Amino acid sequence: MDWKQAWSTTTNTTNTALDALAPMCAPFAARWDREAERRTQLRTPENLKALMAAQREHNSARSTCAMAHNQRSAARKASNNPLSATRRAARTAHKAARQHHSQARTVLKAAQKNYPATLATRAVQAHAAHTMSSGLASWLMSEAGQTLTLWPASVSAGLIGLNAAGLWLGRRQPSVRLDDGMTAEERRLASRLDPSFWVPNADARGLSGTVPTPAKLTPAGLVSHVRLDGRWTPKTFRAKADEIRALLGARTDLRMEITSGSHGDRATLTLRTRSAADGIDLSGWAPGAPWGVDTVTGEPVMVPLGRRMLVAGTSGSGKSWSTRALLAEGSQAEDHSLVLIDPKRVEAINWQHRARTAITPDEVLAVTDELVAEMHERLALIPRGQDVIAISPERPRITVFVDEGAEVKSMAKIPGYERIMENLRTLARMARAAEIILIWATQKPTMDRDGGIDPQISAQITYRAALALSTSGESRVVFGEDATEKGWHAHELPMPGVAMLRSGPKAKPNPISTRAFSPADVIALPDRPIWNRESSRPSGSRLHLVKEPTTPTAAAPAAETNRDRVLQAVHDGARTLRDITDRTGINKGTVSREIKALTAAGSLRKSDDGMLLPGREAA
Repeated sequence: MDWKQAWSTTTNTTNTALDALAPMCAPFAARWDREAERRTQLRTPENLKALMAAQREHNSARSTCAMAHNQRSAARKASNNPLSATRRAARTAHKAARQHHSQARTVLKAAQKNYPATLATRAVQAHAAHTMSSGLASWLMSEAGQTLTLWPASVSAGLIGLNAAGLWLGRRQPSVRLDDGMTAEERRLASRLDPSFWVPNADARGLSGTVPTPAKLTPAGLVSHVRLDGRWTPKTFRAKADEIRALLGARTDLRMEITSGSHGDRATLTLRTRSAADGIDLSGWAPGAPWGVDTVTGEPVMVPLGRRMLVAGTSGSGKSWSTRALLAEGSQAEDHSLVLIDPKRVEAINWQHRARTAITPDEVLAVTDELVAEMHERLALIPRGQDVIAISPERPRITVFVDEGAEVKSMAKIPGYERIMENLRTLARMARAAEIILIWATQKPTMDRDGGIDPQISAQITYRAALALSTSGESRVVFGEDATEKGWHAHELPMPGVAMLRSGPKAKPNPISTRAFSPADVIALPDRPIWNRESSRPSGSRLHLVKEPTTPTAAAPAAETNRDRVLQAVHDGARTLRDITDRTGINKGTVSREIKALTAAGSLRKSDDGMLLPGREAA
């Protein structure tokens, strides 16, 4: 290496070290310059005239006070009687002179404050006083015939040097090195995050006392670590998000995160200018494919089956497109089945070829009744020493997806259908061991008195996902009361197709780019067996009564069955499940099962508007 290369290396190393020290000295230099500017602005001709007048008045009052003091002393010597007229007059005059002197001194102090000395003058005076005192200390501490003790004077000289070096470093403009891979927007933001821009402009935005490090480009955007001085804490710095955005000139829709740093006086500022999921194809679906990709780390995000889950997202956030991959996974294997409850009908009709769907109140009540009965039957079959029942094609894991929970809650308020919510609460509390898993989806987490999420169901949820929400209150409803403090700001997510997933105490609030699954993709999926309680029960669980053959002695009239009563009610004019229940007095679950059996046998049929008709009637 020749001397030019060595010199270049040394220069670069030195500049790098100075650039690293400059942000540490920038607050000191900024405070120095602010104080110097304040003093300069106060040193006006008007304030100088006021100071000179105050000095003259103070000198006059001090002289008058001294003269009155001498006259009082003379009167005290001339007479020993303290009540004499001469002594009383001298005492009164001295008291008045003292009061005038005190007032003049107060006015002088105010004038001196309004016309202060320059900061450079004060610095020279302070260093001169320290140098003189340290020189005297060096002389006194030195013994005769020995070398002069120099350390007090050295300390004074060192302080002068530190003062000058701190000002020079604080005012130094660091060389900003920006990565070539930055976009134009990132370059502009990085230049404003540099201390050379931030520190001089922070005071105007109420951010004085905060110093960021030069921005670092990561796969998820720009990251800067901010040092907090004085009154600042990460919480108070986070509260200044609007001022920070204005200082940076950042877009209003640019996601900005402010979190606690490595120490109590540090905060981490992240600008999500890019996503680690960029370039990854998340369209379509295949068995075992991840639900999405973490936009910060780029890692795939899996949502395991068998977890009770809450999915929330405002209209247009992509909630339906994002959850379809979960439903496809839950209905793919032979030992998995899907039940979809959708009062709005729009999503349910796409899944009718591979899921049990329930749209009307009668259908929702019937399927929830069957699920509760299935749950109790399975719980009774769990062997000792096991927590959950073993799934199989005969007893599959049943994923129950409630699309728009607020509408289901409203449906359950209809007289005669109150049992819907009781059934769903029972499934949330007890059905996990029976491998009946509830997924609750809603657009309105805070709607009505207790919101679009039932409290009893919410208490059982282990996985909580949210796409874009409307308010911070909705974020707290979904993710918990600590959502704002811990960074679960789903109300700041972009739309559509970006979510957050809280799956435990160690989960991080990183945005997730979710898989997009269109209705056409759902319809193109292959058909799967539809779960039904009667058809899914193993043959061994059906009970048959076996009697010895007997010779009939007389033809006895057969007892009327529930199926006969349901069929007769339809012939008599009943057209809905509720009408049949009112006419026959049979519970809704039994009526629903008999209707299905009669429909399958051709004894009943449904019209285009869902009304029940006898099978022999013309369309």
